[in-house]
Amino acid sequence: MKTIFRPKLIDTLKNYSKAQFYKDAIAGMIVGIVALPLAIAFAIASGVSPEKGLFTAIIGGFIVSALGGSRVQIGGPTGAFIVVVYGIVEKFGVNGLVIATFIAGILLIIMGLARLGNVIKFIPYPLIVGFTTGIAVIIFSSQIKDFFGLKMANVPADFISKWLAYGQHFNMVNYYSFGIGALTLLIIYLWPRVTHKVPGSLIAIIVTTLAVYFLHLHVETIGSRFGAISSSLPSPVIPTVSFATFQQLIRPAFTIAMLGSIESLLSAVVSDGMIGGNHRSNTELIAQGFANICSSIFGGIPATGAIARTATNIKNGGRTPVAGIIHAITLLLILLFIGKLAALIPMATLAGILVIVAWNMSEAKSFMFVLKGSKSDAAVLLTTFILTVFIDLTVAIELGMILAAFLFMRKMTKASSVEHADLSSEDSADELSVPDGLPEGVDVFEINGPMFFGAAYKFKDTMRVIEYPAPVLIIRMRHVPVIDATGIRVLREVHEEIKKRGSKLILSEVTSEQVMTELRKARLVFHIGKANVTDTLEKAVTRTNEILEDRKLHKGNR
Repeated sequence: MKTIFRPKLIDTLKNYSKAQFYKDAIAGMIVGIVALPLAIAFAIASGVSPEKGLFTAIIGGFIVSALGGSRVQIGGPTGAFIVVVYGIVEKFGVNGLVIATFIAGILLIIMGLARLGNVIKFIPYPLIVGFTTGIAVIIFSSQIKDFFGLKMANVPADFISKWLAYGQHFNMVNYYSFGIGALTLLIIYLWPRVTHKVPGSLIAIIVTTLAVYFLHLHVETIGSRFGAISSSLPSPVIPTVSFATFQQLIRPAFTIAMLGSIESLLSAVVSDGMIGGNHRSNTELIAQGFANICSSIFGGIPATGAIARTATNIKNGGRTPVAGIIHAITLLLILLFIGKLAALIPMATLAGILVIVAWNMSEAKSFMFVLKGSKSDAAVLLTTFILTVFIDLTVAIELGMILAAFLFMRKMTKASSVEHADLSSEDSADELSVPDGLPEGVDVFEINGPMFFGAAYKFKDTMRVIEYPAPVLIIRMRHVPVIDATGIRVLREVHEEIKKRGSKLILSEVTSEQVMTELRKARLVFHIGKANVTDTLEKAVTRTNEILEDRKLHKGNR
């Protein structure tokens, strides 16, 4: 169990110093301040009350740091979940979201215990870029109403319907809201020229909130839409999950788990590069699972590793999970003592912050880079992007993975080849390095590449060129790294076919341990004959000569 779950906090506290605590404390407080507007903005954009984002950042952030497999990971609500959470709330309500987050937490723990942390890293990059850019477009689209202060009752969930509704109401722009939103963008853009220590989003919130309050501008605020913000954590409530509810919410829960695992491990990999560290992926998944379970118990939304906040933590000196714990404590103190003041924040300000978040998520350069690459990568990218924007994120991930898998198999099938050595042709024999001592009356084939179900039938088709097989057929497998059940089946069919015609099959240069293991498991070594499965071509030639000698003796005795 220690190899699967061992929090980094245990290791980092062994030689912990006062100097490092000071750095972690400063970094944690800065990240806590950075997380405040984001937690509120992500919650509102997700269709829930603002304090739920704070609950998630406090509870989820604390657990991710205390139990996680990364030294510097900062957990909490992220922009990637906005689309998923909003869809769940629209369809199943806030209670459905709590249950889906709870189930997702259990799934994440199972994934960690099953050691799937390393497997998730192999999700195709075009798919990640496709749905990340798609989410960015949706986040941007969802903020138009508040950014411009449009007087609309309900914004349609469908992407096209949403923009059609915006067009119908664009004659009702609130120019005060638009001014506040534009000022927010300007401050966030220019503030880094002043200092990187204090986030521009916090300065934007302070400036615009004071402007609206003292100038009495008629713009919508958090308080006017949601009422007062709770200044304390709610009592924990374990959600009741019936089998019928589980059936309804397992798909969105799986989406939360997959998205959370991808984002958290991606953030951990990025942070490893920044500090020269090495995270424990399975421990991280288990920690993310507990974070989501506890977040749902306290009425929060999904939590995962946040790349931007993790990078902020590193840049300000955070090097141990203590910084993440202090970040959560900082948010808790803000909630307890000045949380009610958050009700004064203009909705247009939060919209401006989320527009910046959407732009940072869009990965425009990466999108164009993949788009200009191979056709298969571009197909996965565009399919995932279009499905994310116009259909559903869950469908986008599922179909994107299926398409990526099929295109990968197509590439591997193309990369695999089967060559037939024409021993009467010196050029063909030389190309396959056929030795001079090979006797006549022998057919030689060579398989190159993995022999899985796509390439296996290519080999079977090539074998059809043999109308009257030679006494001995040698199949060279020196360049076959892996074989699957279909490959085994095809070899078995070839063996049975030539056996009926009185010929022998020799598998030569079986050097891959995986291939030999699969041949033994399928008892193909037994059926072909142990002597007829060799690890070198020389042994195959020797065995061929023995078979031909036995044939001559047998004919002579007759």
